[in-house]
Amino acid sequence: MFKYNVRGENIEVTGAIRSYVKKKVGKLEKYFSDTPDATAHVNLKVYSDKTAKVEVTIPLPYLVLRAEETSPDLYASVDLVVDKLERQMRKYKTKINRKSREKGFDFIVPDEATLDSQGELDIVRTKRVSLKPMDSEEAALQMDMLGHNFFIFEDAETNGTSIVYRRKDGKYGLIETN
Repeated sequence: MFKYNVRGENIEVTGAIRSYVKKKVGKLEKYFSDTPDATAHVNLKVYSDKTAKVEVTIPLPYLVLRAEETSPDLYASVDLVVDKLERQMRKYKTKINRKSREKGFDFIVPDEATLDSQGELDIVRTKRVSLKPMDSEEAALQMDMLGHNFFIFEDAETNGTSIVYRRKDGKYGLIETN
């Protein structure tokens, strides 16, 4: 069911590596009986200190699964990433089964901004997103699954744009707009 996009940085993606990734990430397909044509984007990176980083992103109509792991062994990193993604899916499925939502989520990524050499703000990337209605609890869950510090969503009760964020004490905050 999944289509695979396996890329390597500082490593040649051999048939054995590609086959291993497909076998392991393919275990996640059991969670997606109703999702045709999902693409699993897998980035493999090998660093000069002989560690390997594996990033897997699976964009779906209702959420985006994403995990990354670094370890001394490439194959171990693949295993650890798949374990993380499975935990995310079990958590998501449990939550959704309780709420039985009809609408889904979109992937939200903040703009990356830096100061240029003159000290002015230099926006290097822009993303446009459509906000889906959900409650703050679901937005916090989606934020955790993506590994982000904040998440922008449309509040299902007020129809206003809201932001849920992780506080320094580990708890969650909510910013509501007028």
